[in-house]
Amino acid sequence: MRRIVFWLRVILLVVQPFLLLTGSSFLNAAPVSEKTTSLTLDDAVRTGVEKSRILEIARLDRDMAGQKIRESWSAVLPQITTGVTYTRTLKPSVLLLPNQGFPGFPSKLETSSDNAAHATLEVHQPLFNGSAIAGIRAAGIVRRMSEEAYRSAESAVIADIKISYFDALISKEQLSLIEQSIARWEQSRKDTRAMFRQGVAADIDTLKAFLSVENLRPDLIQAENRVATTMTRLKNVMGIPVDSNVKLSGKLELPSAAYPADINAAYREALDSRPDLHQLDLQVQAEGEKINAARAERFPLLSAFGKLESQTAFNDGIRPSDSRWPASSSVGLQLTMPLFTGYRISAQVEQAKIGQLQTRTRFEELKANIRAEIEVRVLNFRESQKRIEVQSKTISVAERSYSISRLRFKEGIGSRLELTDAELQLNKAKTNYLQAVYDCLVATTQLDKALGRSRISR
Repeated sequence: MRRIVFWLRVILLVVQPFLLLTGSSFLNAAPVSEKTTSLTLDDAVRTGVEKSRILEIARLDRDMAGQKIRESWSAVLPQITTGVTYTRTLKPSVLLLPNQGFPGFPSKLETSSDNAAHATLEVHQPLFNGSAIAGIRAAGIVRRMSEEAYRSAESAVIADIKISYFDALISKEQLSLIEQSIARWEQSRKDTRAMFRQGVAADIDTLKAFLSVENLRPDLIQAENRVATTMTRLKNVMGIPVDSNVKLSGKLELPSAAYPADINAAYREALDSRPDLHQLDLQVQAEGEKINAARAERFPLLSAFGKLESQTAFNDGIRPSDSRWPASSSVGLQLTMPLFTGYRISAQVEQAKIGQLQTRTRFEELKANIRAEIEVRVLNFRESQKRIEVQSKTISVAERSYSISRLRFKEGIGSRLELTDAELQLNKAKTNYLQAVYDCLVATTQLDKALGRSRISR
């Protein structure tokens, strides 16, 4: 018993410095890093839409269009102005009188006072202005165009965020595949060493197993770099700081959305939903209002006006309140009509017509481009689906083939070449399936944008 106590004391004396050192290190450890935020695809889209600078510019354009409407209404609302003028006479004005030859008769007469003031209040109300009415209608169309422009920008931002999210996901999955491949080769190297000690495998087999592992190290480094770069791009697209601690909780899963059965149905859906097409259609209407505004320049302008004014004049020594302020007022109508403007109006009308023809041509060109884009997106989507069907069957076969080849190699009846080929086929099958799923997700994102479906769920 004494020996046990003795040795316990010796152990305690030896271990005590290490315990103190460990405790000190723990107390002086760096503070816990920022909490990791788990991010789903919907979270990424919602955050990106809230923080996107592109959408902020589109929102400001929409607000500006609203102010344009208010400005256009000013052409038909009453205009009220007032003004006050004060004049201080430095040297009075005089009126020269003819010399009548009478003693004491003045030869000049002062006609200005030391102080003078003049106050006016004017009201101007347009009664008919065809150009202003067309401008109001055009401003309303421009407001709707700005809303469609915002939808188009939102669609582009959402698609960019989704593709960036999928890029980050596939880079992580590719890194995982390489790590799995290295783990399999590491296990194969252990098996080869054991077989070499038993005299079943040759020394060259152990060298090949070592090289198989080491040759994957550069691929691992590249995969780790791709994970970092894709995450940086995703954070930048979302509008969050690139040093944010974010973890993706989504997976590369097949989409569940339904799409039109044929290209013609998809094209009809795009014509009904594409914001950029609606924006160009509204621009055609706005160009029509521009034509009406130019033609309205030929019409007469009718407006009513009223004026109230008061004035006074007094010399120094008289208070302004003691001076007289006679007031006068007047009302009337004003009618103006251009008779000849040097062909300015006709030239403006023709320019507006040409501008509308240009917009209509761009509208038809956009429809043709949408038709081609829809066909490409649908074909890419179908192609990725077929690849997924094929590769999903290939993976199970490749895994079974690798298991059999590894078992044959451990039993000494299979070759190293056979195992290497099975490993390559398994890795290729998983990589191809992963790439097919990624391509399918990107194809659906691009197809959603082409169909006008890329809207945030609220």
